[in-house]
Amino acid sequence: MRIAFISDIHGNFTALEAVLMDIKKQGADQIICLGDTVTLGPHPREVLDALREINSVNVKGNHDAAILEPEKAGEYEITDYLVPDLYWGRERLTDGDLNFIQSFAATHEIEFSAKIKLLAFHGSPRSTTDLILATTSADKLDEFLAGQPATVFIGGHSHIQMHRRHGSLLILNSGSVGNAFLHAYAPGKPPTLLPWAEYAILEQTGSTFKVDLRRVYFDTHSLLNAVRTSGLPGSAWWLKQYQNHK
Repeated sequence: MRIAFISDIHGNFTALEAVLMDIKKQGADQIICLGDTVTLGPHPREVLDALREINSVNVKGNHDAAILEPEKAGEYEITDYLVPDLYWGRERLTDGDLNFIQSFAATHEIEFSAKIKLLAFHGSPRSTTDLILATTSADKLDEFLAGQPATVFIGGHSHIQMHRRHGSLLILNSGSVGNAFLHAYAPGKPPTLLPWAEYAILEQTGSTFKVDLRRVYFDTHSLLNAVRTSGLPGSAWWLKQYQNHK
């Protein structure tokens, strides 16, 4: 079994297209999206159309929940300066698009083998807004994962790829397709983006379980040109990105 995990696309179809091309080259039995699909970037409709086309399994992120209820953005930990972008994205979606996002699951379970049981989520198994990092304490991890029978856990939300063992458990983050962060997010400080897309492929072959955290470069100039003509409220932030990475 060979499964690709994508997450945190954030309306960046340029990056998603590059990732899907790489997944096609690598081969995958299934694609699972770990949430935060359409907000912030210039391509909300294109991203949803692509997810429909690839027939991905979709997990709901905090931004997905927020675009369904933008008046509750604060409850989903959407920073105030991002709220205009949230509404901008929602205005470009149809009722069918919103119903599609509503259908996203809270978590998704996969049994690779008798020994490898995986749980996919956005932030943590209990919440879309929990943040799991390489520096998260062991006690906090125990709290986040309490009562879960899985042996492998994979999420998104942090926008930073991660491969971490916690006792006998493996905790993974596929990274962000559309907004790969240079550093972990700090409240009140807009993040800096890296000029590539991130995703993961997990594979079970015989007695071997393999994790491949992948980085795919995409056309940042094309993305920024799309931002310039989009009318996106957060355009100024986007246009500052990728300047120091060649």
